[in-house]
Amino acid sequence: MPLTRRELIQNGAVGAAALAVGGVLGKSLGGGGEEEEHGDSGLSGQAQKVAESRKLTSEDVTRAVKTFVPPGNQHGDEFFLISSGGHSGQMFVMGVPSLRLLKTIGVFTPEPWQGHGYGSDSSDPVIKNGTANPANGTLTWGDTHHPALSETKGEYDGRYVYINDRANGRIAMIDLRDFKTKQILDVPNLQSSHGGVFVTQDTEYVHISTKTPTLVDPTKAAGALDRFADAFRGYSTFLATDKKGRFDLTRSFQIELPPYTQDLSDSGKLVSHGWVFLNSYNSEMASGGNMEGKPAIETGASKGDYDFLHLINWKKAEELVAAGKTKTINGMRVIPLDVAAAEGVLYLAPEPRSPHGVDVSPNGAYLVVAGKLDPHVTVYGWDKVQAAIAAKNFEGKDRYGVPILKFDAVVAGQVEVGAGPLHTQFDEQGHGFTSLFVESAIAKWSLGDPYFKGENAFKLVDKIPVQYNIGHLVTMEGDTVKPQGKYMVSLNKWSIDRFPAVGTLKPQNFQLVDLTGEKLSLLSDTPIGMGEPHYVQAIRADRIKAWEVYPPGTNPLTMEKDPNAVELGKERVERRGNIVEVWGSVKRSNFKPDNLTVKKGDRVIMHMTNTETTPDATHGFAIPRYNINCSLDPGEVTTVDFVASEPGAFAYYCTEFCSALHLEMQGWLMVTT
Repeated sequence: MPLTRRELIQNGAVGAAALAVGGVLGKSLGGGGEEEEHGDSGLSGQAQKVAESRKLTSEDVTRAVKTFVPPGNQHGDEFFLISSGGHSGQMFVMGVPSLRLLKTIGVFTPEPWQGHGYGSDSSDPVIKNGTANPANGTLTWGDTHHPALSETKGEYDGRYVYINDRANGRIAMIDLRDFKTKQILDVPNLQSSHGGVFVTQDTEYVHISTKTPTLVDPTKAAGALDRFADAFRGYSTFLATDKKGRFDLTRSFQIELPPYTQDLSDSGKLVSHGWVFLNSYNSEMASGGNMEGKPAIETGASKGDYDFLHLINWKKAEELVAAGKTKTINGMRVIPLDVAAAEGVLYLAPEPRSPHGVDVSPNGAYLVVAGKLDPHVTVYGWDKVQAAIAAKNFEGKDRYGVPILKFDAVVAGQVEVGAGPLHTQFDEQGHGFTSLFVESAIAKWSLGDPYFKGENAFKLVDKIPVQYNIGHLVTMEGDTVKPQGKYMVSLNKWSIDRFPAVGTLKPQNFQLVDLTGEKLSLLSDTPIGMGEPHYVQAIRADRIKAWEVYPPGTNPLTMEKDPNAVELGKERVERRGNIVEVWGSVKRSNFKPDNLTVKKGDRVIMHMTNTETTPDATHGFAIPRYNINCSLDPGEVTTVDFVASEPGAFAYYCTEFCSALHLEMQGWLMVTT
């Protein structure tokens, strides 16, 4: 049975105490497991000798076989892990079950291997258009958090992936034909965004919301924290996409929200399609001031008995936008908070205080909330939510007039899973898997009807320790309408004693868990030493149809034939006043032209075409001292545009080891006075 409000408060107090010590005791609270005796590996011959020399048990050998991909086997990994790169500002692509790193994708931060942000017109406009920062010039970093793969009918379709910049309220779009960033949008009215990125089930919209609320009038910052409730607002943003998967602001809109701290969110599926759900914390609207004798933010934000789950009817919001019931803020159409409350767009439901995850079950019938300070997952029934709205079964309204549904009217069940629950993923059988930060473990539990009924519904089934302090987790396609099961990856913030010491900054730890047995079992550890991956999604590898090479003469930014593409034998150089324009070719093992003479102060425009058609025949084009470094994949065209500001001889060269005569693949830029 659902817990009462009083029981929730009591459980919250217990959870808070555990949270206070759990961060430093993750290892002892759940990590490690029991030591195994080294015994017979079950092998024979040379394999047995290797296993014995490395002191491997039969369980070790089984784990190795389950995750091993033989050399040259392109299809040994059944899934791709699309991972955020945290404060590296990038994204990572990894294989499952091997957990091999397959690629880094340059997103918000310049990435030299791909020439991302180093002079090429296929990446520079993306970086520059998305990094303008009125506060301090150009943004040079991002904090990638929540990737969202495009969907069709609630299943991943392998076309695009979107990801937010938690630090700066930006969002990027990556085309999965070439795994390159095509657009970075600085979202109007958002200063930051944590877990608000997802797509609706047919990618009608990409959603991103505020985390910390936005000061409505930036010119009135003085004293704004003392009038927080009136000075700040949140924004739920619905970014429409075009046929190329890019954002179209002319069809996009926002919904103004109360200045609570909106956090993790998810899209409705199937029966709940047309709605989205956002968690929040700090419904107290605490703003801190611990140097002035006021309560610290974390104290004030945990003072109340509960926080609010936001339920947003975006189909209804579309109608209001079409009817013109919006205001325009910084170029974005916004449905005002009072209109959203009065017109049935926004509802609230009480949830255990300081929640983190809200995750929608594969059939769309359940909304699962995990509260950091409560040892339960709270499961809201979509049928109950609809009935409560229809019956106006409200316990009142918040100070902004938003209706608050009665807790007991909308909760279908609760499951006690353990200390510090955060996020939930699902398998194809109707199980939820919830990460437990304080306990350093993952709990497996059952959903209700139609998956499980009676005493088998909303029941803890199994638990596995992980190492250590797990944040997010992912099951294969576990947040779609058709989860694939089989594997789960635990994203652990601490690794402590799992890997050799490589200095004071420890790697993160991705752990692969086998879901196919009667009990959950650990398969492997993988150190991640390239930032702090925050959230990942896992897609079946065969859903992605990536290009091996570009069609000849392709501009990666437009993904179409570039008008400046050149064919072999048609290279040329033209001078128009102080503009020198080059149409050049790049192939093994030369640039053409390989000598270019210009005058100091000339504007130099170089259109370079990689005329190769062989997969993997990538070339680089770098000019020393000019901060130009391009990567040209087979068939790719790029343009560099710079002023020859320094006189001298500059030996441009290929940065990608491309052939036996790679070192000879160079040229001279001569800048005369």
